[in-house]
Amino acid sequence: MNISEIAERAGVSRAAVSRYFNNGYISDEKKESVRRVVEETGYHPSLNAQTLRTKKTYMIGVIVPKVASASIGRIVEGILAVLNEGDYQMILAVTQNDPKKEMEYLSAFDHKRVDGVILVATVFGAEYKKILKSLTVPLVIVGQQLSGYSCVFHDDYHATYDLTSLILQKGRKRPGYIGAILQDKAAGSERYRGFCDAVRDAGCEKLAQNFVVASFSVASGYEKTGELLKLCGDLDSIICATDTMAAGAMQYLCEHKIRVPEEILVAGQGDSEMSRVTAPPLLTVHYSYEKSGETAVRMLLEALEQKHPTCEELRLGYYIVDAGDGQSVQ
Repeated sequence: MNISEIAERAGVSRAAVSRYFNNGYISDEKKESVRRVVEETGYHPSLNAQTLRTKKTYMIGVIVPKVASASIGRIVEGILAVLNEGDYQMILAVTQNDPKKEMEYLSAFDHKRVDGVILVATVFGAEYKKILKSLTVPLVIVGQQLSGYSCVFHDDYHATYDLTSLILQKGRKRPGYIGAILQDKAAGSERYRGFCDAVRDAGCEKLAQNFVVASFSVASGYEKTGELLKLCGDLDSIICATDTMAAGAMQYLCEHKIRVPEEILVAGQGDSEMSRVTAPPLLTVHYSYEKSGETAVRMLLEALEQKHPTCEELRLGYYIVDAGDGQSVQ
């Protein structure tokens, strides 16, 4: 089948069929005639032909560090919630937390293979920034702030500051912190900086040394809890950069007959499903991951409509989820 045959069967002009497939104006009567023929014949327009004609692929490349992550899953759901309303489709690339793979996918998506890219990024090195500068398609970064690029990110610093302050207000005197690698600006350095400033402002600056680095897994949280207790001795609370780390911490404490929260209170970040099924439920921070995905893709679609898109940065809010006291909005 081709457009001429569709037009003949529907009793309309070739131009009307073309407008039908390209979302142009066509009367309801003609639209119904074309729709009926398309449905009867199972006709699909050539994607390659459309791309050559419109210079658009109607594809959005989405690069994520992993899929086995509650936060990443919620970001992707937010992206799909918007894309599924329109004509664009998503190509998902998973890098397994490897920045080199992120760069490879960025290069693969460039040169009009997709119309734009949403990057759920990790660590930006010099080589990485060089590749970003060379991109020829619009880009929106999610979860990290990088000057000169459109970004949707979270207030990681104040979230951890407030979480730490709340734990100190609960009467805990010796908190420890299990964080992410500091090269990760958001989950790593910004969250740890929030912890450090909170204990300093409480007059306990030395507590900032109660710190170890874990990877984003339950197993690592388990292992690093033992390391933290050996390093710091008598802790009465452990704050983690993520809920998965916190779940590992709770598992370690339970196996070593340390009561939670009576002896050691455990807090995470992310407000994941995991935070609700631990016993007791985790004290945690809610970040708007779905909203970050929705906002990023809307930002990207707007950029695709502009001849000279501008950079836009948006920092999203948060709130602390305390199973004992309900939700307190920060």
